[in-house]
Amino acid sequence: MSEVRMLDPTVLREYDIRGIYGKTIFSEDYRAVGRAFGSIVARDGGESVAVGYDGRLTSPELEQAMVDGLMSAGLKVFRIGLGPTPMLYFAAHILGTDAGVMVTGSHNPPEYNGIKLVRGDKSFFGGDIQRLGEIAAAGDFVTGHGEIIARPVMEEYVERLHEDFIGDRLLSVAWDSGNGAAGEALEKLTSVMPGRHYLLNVEIDGTFPAHHPDPTVEKNLAQLKQAVAKHGCDLGIAFDGDGDRIGVVDGKGRVLWGDQLMVLLAGEILKELPGATIIADVKASQVFFDEIARMGGNPLMWKTGHSLIKTKMQETGAPLAGEMSAHIFFKHRYYGYDDALYAAVRILSIISQSELSLAEMLDRLPAMVNTPELRFDCSEERKFQVIEEVRDRLKAVPGIVVHDMDGVRVENEDGWWLLRASNTQAVLVARCESENDDGLARLKATLSDQLRQSGIDPPAFD
Repeated sequence: MSEVRMLDPTVLREYDIRGIYGKTIFSEDYRAVGRAFGSIVARDGGESVAVGYDGRLTSPELEQAMVDGLMSAGLKVFRIGLGPTPMLYFAAHILGTDAGVMVTGSHNPPEYNGIKLVRGDKSFFGGDIQRLGEIAAAGDFVTGHGEIIARPVMEEYVERLHEDFIGDRLLSVAWDSGNGAAGEALEKLTSVMPGRHYLLNVEIDGTFPAHHPDPTVEKNLAQLKQAVAKHGCDLGIAFDGDGDRIGVVDGKGRVLWGDQLMVLLAGEILKELPGATIIADVKASQVFFDEIARMGGNPLMWKTGHSLIKTKMQETGAPLAGEMSAHIFFKHRYYGYDDALYAAVRILSIISQSELSLAEMLDRLPAMVNTPELRFDCSEERKFQVIEEVRDRLKAVPGIVVHDMDGVRVENEDGWWLLRASNTQAVLVARCESENDDGLARLKATLSDQLRQSGIDPPAFD
């Protein structure tokens, strides 16, 4: 029995490990997680792991602690260095390792850091992550003597990204990597891509001096929109802090959200694979489900959460899946994980092969009115109870369709509304969508009434 390490329970989240460095997560925690994860891999007969890290100021130190922990469990550790999270997934794939570990705080503020884990081609989440805490707390580690192999993969990764670009029309593109971990890969990729490229915030800087590295929050796209307008670009593309989520604006500066990007990407795939299943989470617009069906695909609504979406994708054999949060997974021509740089290449290929601009493609989609995603406090003890109460009351309501695989998504003649409990925070999440303002107002009123019946003050929709 080895020394024990008690991890702060707040860092063991549903999809990853994440905390504030020096307050809830420490270097010794990374060593302990490395030993615990390495022990799981070793006990299952695994021998090797790939390790990468993002551009946060604390990441080099924490990567070293992680490597030390994995080594002490007897694993062969391939260190791929600094880069985006999907580069770590790529490395695990091409090196054939039994597992992969990414030291990353993703899109969180600078004081955060965390860990993302994979086993083979499967996500490591939920109960798996809780098990790491239990192994560390018990000191139930495998002991061995591993080895370190320095194995940069950046050049191979960028070459693989570029391999799937197709198209003749030269495009003008503004890019914003938000000082995140995708910066170096983006510079190398755009140097071999055709067209004109204007790069913003490519210097990897863990203080994120330009803006917060989350492209799904529209205010973080202000600089990108300005560059698109200044240079007359066809579109702008942004990445989050670790390069697994994408943000896109058209030539008019309008944002294309995750579900709209999925429609754009699915069209090309369904021409090649008619009838294929295309997956989106419960937050996605009805436009997504209608358009996939119109193009001859099989739209599948599933639970929110990138690990859950990825798992469902593997179960169904879907060639494409994604979330409103702009995690987009390609199995079509690629490896089945979420990679924002690869998604960018595929988007540019579609536009470059079309006579339409991205703005014209967006204009062709049905226009809807909707609320943003609204998040409001609800205790851990209460949040799932509220969902159950709402679901039970809706059973007696005629003329509606209720999807309850993740919260409740309610469809009626006005459109749909969603209420779900966050898997990672003590909050409820709501969203409504309709074809017109009157319908949206009625949906908001219905949702608000359901919340009040469960003793919850509804959010301010406007």
